[in-house]
Amino acid sequence: MMRKLFCMEYEEEMPDFWREETAVGVVEIILILVVLISLVLIFKKQLTSLVKGIFAQINSSASDIY
Repeated sequence: MMRKLFCMEYEEEMPDFWREETAVGVVEIILILVVLISLVLIFKKQLTSLVKGIFAQINSSASDIY
């Protein structure tokens, strides 16, 4: 009985703490960032060669214009 009274008083002071789900979004964003960073680290060589190839094409096309 004492526990029930304590919970009822405590529930009035605490505004929907257990029903809030704002932290869920933060956890999801952190997990997505971890996955993206790990993918970048795994495929680092392939990504750098791809970016170098793209910039080489951009530079050759730009030199044709000028």
